[in-house]
Amino acid sequence: MQLIEVTDKKSRKLFHQVPHPIYKGDPNWACPLEGMVENVFDPQRNPSFKNGEAIRWVLFDEKNNPIGRIAAFYNLDKAKTFEQPTGGCGFFECVNNQQAANRLFDTARDWLKSKGMEAMDGPVNFGENYMNWGLLAEGFMPQGFGMPYNPPYYLDLFENYGFKIYFRQFSYHLDTTLPELPERFWKVAEWVAKKPHFSFKHFSWKEKERFIDDFARVYDNAWRFHEHFKPIDKDDLEDFIQSAKSLIEEEFIWFAYHEGEPIALFVMVPDLNQILAKLKGRITIWNLPKVLWLKSRKTMTRTRALIIGIVPKFQRSGIEAAIFWNLRPVMYKKRWYREMELSWAGDFNPKIVALYESVGGKRAKTHYTMRYLFDRNKPFTRAPIISADQGKEKSKTEQEN
Repeated sequence: MQLIEVTDKKSRKLFHQVPHPIYKGDPNWACPLEGMVENVFDPQRNPSFKNGEAIRWVLFDEKNNPIGRIAAFYNLDKAKTFEQPTGGCGFFECVNNQQAANRLFDTARDWLKSKGMEAMDGPVNFGENYMNWGLLAEGFMPQGFGMPYNPPYYLDLFENYGFKIYFRQFSYHLDTTLPELPERFWKVAEWVAKKPHFSFKHFSWKEKERFIDDFARVYDNAWRFHEHFKPIDKDDLEDFIQSAKSLIEEEFIWFAYHEGEPIALFVMVPDLNQILAKLKGRITIWNLPKVLWLKSRKTMTRTRALIIGIVPKFQRSGIEAAIFWNLRPVMYKKRWYREMELSWAGDFNPKIVALYESVGGKRAKTHYTMRYLFDRNKPFTRAPIISADQGKEKSKTEQEN
């Protein structure tokens, strides 16, 4: 077997060719857009390069056929929040051959070691975790946009190499006609939504900068009590919004405010995978008319909720129900959207798991974030569970001090 680094147009093309024979005949797979994948590895487009690096390779068999690929990367802002500096590997694709997989994993490990890392997570993204994050282990069905899909045997390839589950990620599905939610839910939601000190507003391109600031404030306040928290990079957020501009529907992104201060956010996008499944990873001048036709035909009948965040002080206040109350007329107006994927809830965060279940979500998929410690004698520990009152307790202590 031969391994080459991706450095030019020819090797980039080979990198994108690897998955196609692996998923041939699999109706659940939607080939990611090559342009979006390339943006991850473009220092001009990905803010993670400000304090990190990335590299990728393609593996060939004895007949010079591409049979695997992998990327390795690290971001020092995140790597050093762990007990041991931890990088990542991702965009992994491989035939069902442990020797081939080991060669890819070894290469990623050795490169990360040379950069001072002592562990690697995979398969993960070189950027935020709401895209390209996790190994599908349960629920082999069409995935929401940005959610990874892989053959079942990938889990064996990872575990046989020595990766262990660092945390599980649960995705929930919700019938957006919402018939299963009791009337009591909507009464509580309406009661909270109409409280005079609360207000709600959906995203608008005209006020993009304001909403980016509000997003960052909610995100940082909602997640800053997590053990490995790092403030969100506004440049990263700006890049995602711009790259997804054609996909974003303003009424699918909601913010909640308390006396004018942002306290909660909800971000959802149409499931572009329902269109991408009919393409081959590229939108070109030749197939653009087909894309527009498919969109006009209401081909996208699913949505994917990328993120929901609530600052600790207002958790368990019914704000999440009030957001759904504001979203409800939008979904009734756009009745061709019939299913919502709520992804993803980490098993380390029982609050978000409870939230998704409280709005009627049914657990449908499980992804794993795997970790490999380079020191094979070091004890392995799972991601710590976030206690229900952790954020409120720390917030109270900060106020007292």
